[in-house]
Amino acid sequence: MAAARKPKRVAASQPGFLTLKSSTNPTDLYSSKRKRVNKNKKKNWNKHSDINDVEDFLEDIRHQERTTGGLLAEKPDDSLFFVDIGQPKKIEEKAPEPEEGKKRKGKSSRPLRIDLILQHDSLVPPPKDVLAYQQPNAKKLRRSAQLAAKGVAPRRQKLLLNRRTAPRPTKNAITEANNNPNRDYYDIWGQETKDTADPWYLQQTKKKLVKRPEKLNAKPSVLPAVEVIAPGGSYNPDFFAHQSLLQEAHEIEVVKQKEEHKIERQLAYNKDDAATEETIFQEQVQGLVEGEDDDEVWASEGDEGDEEQEEEDGAVGAIAVAQKKTERQRKRERAEKVKEQQRLAEKQEVEKKQQLFQLRTIKTSIKKEDQKTKERQTKRKAKQEAQKAQPRRLGRLKFQPQDMEVQLSDELADSLRRLKPEGSVLKDRFKSLQKRNLIEPRERAKFKRRHKVKYVEKRAFREIS
Repeated sequence: MAAARKPKRVAASQPGFLTLKSSTNPTDLYSSKRKRVNKNKKKNWNKHSDINDVEDFLEDIRHQERTTGGLLAEKPDDSLFFVDIGQPKKIEEKAPEPEEGKKRKGKSSRPLRIDLILQHDSLVPPPKDVLAYQQPNAKKLRRSAQLAAKGVAPRRQKLLLNRRTAPRPTKNAITEANNNPNRDYYDIWGQETKDTADPWYLQQTKKKLVKRPEKLNAKPSVLPAVEVIAPGGSYNPDFFAHQSLLQEAHEIEVVKQKEEHKIERQLAYNKDDAATEETIFQEQVQGLVEGEDDDEVWASEGDEGDEEQEEEDGAVGAIAVAQKKTERQRKRERAEKVKEQQRLAEKQEVEKKQQLFQLRTIKTSIKKEDQKTKERQTKRKAKQEAQKAQPRRLGRLKFQPQDMEVQLSDELADSLRRLKPEGSVLKDRFKSLQKRNLIEPRERAKFKRRHKVKYVEKRAFREIS
């Protein structure tokens, strides 16, 4: 079959071959194949459908609408044809005399060419502007009209009526104008204040201070700026006052010593339990040498594995033995559950009835709770008052009180010339600011070298001997 069709294709490709249809191209018979397209699918409708005739028809309709204002087939004959009966005769009339200031009839003004070009030549009417028919706030106006028809005033009108009936506030006294020549003389540099002046004027002239917030008036601490030392710290103290001050300093040192001993006890260890060379060597070789101990370990692990296997088998067997509950058992459990709920409800009802006979006990318990609450409130307030005299945590560091400045009995001087000064005034003021919560506790900044020091050994000719 293939051998018989081959000569036909060759003959069709010859230049002198004539086809049956003159409109078809001879080369299309062998150069292109017919494409099989499934037009049942929507994606192939626009791709493989010929719609040129439809587009030409629509373009013709649009052209008629632009040029004639509609379809020619729908227009009447009077608008398309007219009867030519010749030029009508002109009636000779006497032309009126042209009035002054008007042009003659023959020389009427014609539109310019540029105006004719810019004129709209399409006969298609413009689209209707929907926004021109819309009214802003139409729904609100329609609602207000309905309320007015019913005799109900809108909310805004009610507010206006209420505002009219309200009494108007009295105006402040009008300040005296500065350009009045009859005003009283006022010395701006004087000490007296002008009561009738403008508040802004008083503030600008520093006669009236700006209102200070109440929070700025509260002190951060109730401690005094300068604390007076105890009488025992004088240069010539009384014996008992000096001994009481020494006792107070002694108690402070005892507390510090206890803290140090507590830290030493926490860090202490038994020296007998310290590692020796023999124990270190045994830890290093542990697991490297095989012996009887390893066999025992493996045997014990095997026994444990067998026991675990038996337990798992037993558990699987127990699961397999469990049977499904019957309908009778389920009904019985449901009935028992309902009975339990009824019993609990009856118990609650009985307890509520019993509470009627416990009113005195309940009142007593309520009074005790109120008393406890008041005691807790007083304790909390006392604690807050006590905390006002204590330094707060303002930064990452905790406040460390200054060491007490006290001299021993043998260090006391018999005269002011031999008096030995204690402490530092600058450090005392710095600690006072920290204690009164004015600044946060700080520590001296540690110098940290950014780059390591590089030592260079120079070889100079002077060092050569």
